[in-house]
Amino acid sequence: MANFNIKRLSEDIRREISAAVSGVKDPRVAKNFVTVTRCELTNDMSYCKVWVACLGGSDVTAKAVEGMTAASGYFKKQIAGAVRMRKIPELIFQPDNSLEYSEHIEDIIAHLPKHAEDNSQSSDKEDGDED
Repeated sequence: MANFNIKRLSEDIRREISAAVSGVKDPRVAKNFVTVTRCELTNDMSYCKVWVACLGGSDVTAKAVEGMTAASGYFKKQIAGAVRMRKIPELIFQPDNSLEYSEHIEDIIAHLPKHAEDNSQSSDKEDGDED
């Protein structure tokens, strides 16, 4: 039961931080399209890791993480007003580079040689000829 509660609170915190991003005046956050991809609340609810992604690469994401870390007090205030918790967790912002990683994997797959598929199809045709 407690695990469900932590997952629900993590999602509530993610939702509130996502909504509060538009109110941040720090140019590192305000000028970039910042997306909160996921949150992970610890079992004792004292820390919450928040993964952030931005369009424009890892450099832009790193600067946005710095800006969001500087504005963590603002985010905690927004969470306190919307989510009922005894103690608001300490927010730890981390860059989420999974989008870049998935693009990298897609490029690798796109550049794989296609002869492996051709060989399997030709061997299927040869098997059919033997019947």
